Amino acid sequence: MSRNTSELLGQLKIDRDTAPNDLPSSSRKTLLAASTGAVAGLLVGFFGASLLAEDPPASPNTIPTPANTHTTPSAPSSAHLETVLNASGYITARRMATVSAEVMGLISSVDVEEGMQVQEGQVLARLDDVKARVSLAFARAQIQVLQAQEASILAKLKEAERQYRRFAGLREKNYSSKAQLTQSEATVEGLRADLNSARANIEVAKLEAERQRERLEDHTIRAPFAGIVTQKNAQPGEIVAPSSAGGGFTRTGICTIVDMNSLEIEVDVNEAFIGRVSTGQRVNANLDAYPEWDIPATVVAIIPTADRAKATVRVRIGIDQKDARILPDMGVKVGFLAGEEVAL
Repeated sequence: MSRNTSELLGQLKIDRDTAPNDLPSSSRKTLLAASTGAVAGLLVGFFGASLLAEDPPASPNTIPTPANTHTTPSAPSSAHLETVLNASGYITARRMATVSAEVMGLISSVDVEEGMQVQEGQVLARLDDVKARVSLAFARAQIQVLQAQEASILAKLKEAERQYRRFAGLREKNYSSKAQLTQSEATVEGLRADLNSARANIEVAKLEAERQRERLEDHTIRAPFAGIVTQKNAQPGEIVAPSSAGGGFTRTGICTIVDMNSLEIEVDVNEAFIGRVSTGQRVNANLDAYPEWDIPATVVAIIPTADRAKATVRVRIGIDQKDARILPDMGVKVGFLAGEEVAL
């Protein structure tokens, strides 16, 4: 009896050294199903709580969007357009001028420096204008002299006209001869001619004074348009002239001004591929200084002539977005994009 009891107790004893794989297959399946169900329940509860927290219930006034609503497609950006041709060129300025003087003279002052922003009509430099001022004063004095002569002739003419009327009255009463009346009439006509000549001389003198005034203004060099000074070519004390007639030591320019709003791209396209380029075509440009910066641009014009030596055609490309980082003569690489052309 005691032996049977010991055997029964031995069967009920749990052997902890037994591996989990020794469990019966039915027990393992039951345990796996229970674990999977527990994990699934935890996941459903977690995500359900997150959705409730992020998406609050819609208000009664909210109108749901129908599932079949159609939206208007936006225009394709340059990043999604295919590049049909690559080329390289440089940044150029359509408005750039080396400002000089219209007369030869000694520079007395230069009022600009490189990098300075100037406005149209702003004074850039001045020349020594002492002689020009003297010439203007002389021309104005000439006007005063001629005006005095005009007044003298006018006074003589009035006196001659009074004498003519007197002789004409005496002639009617036979108190004067016909010769006296004729001579008096001739005197009047001569003075009238002198008066007209004096008035014409005054007009000539006024024009000369205006010319001298303009010449004096030429000694002040002004900016022809608004822009930035990129080069300063002269210093006070130097001689400047519109041409190099003064020799190698004579300056022909004061400074160089560039209108930064007129910057554009010029590239040379191989004539074999010019058929892939058209006016208004979209272009993606990248400066050599900023290769990761995409600059939107548009073809402005295709110059209707080819370079026989290089077998290329020059293409002008306008920059759509102006930026202070874009400078003249910078190297640039462009990609001509396929797609709808832009109306210029």
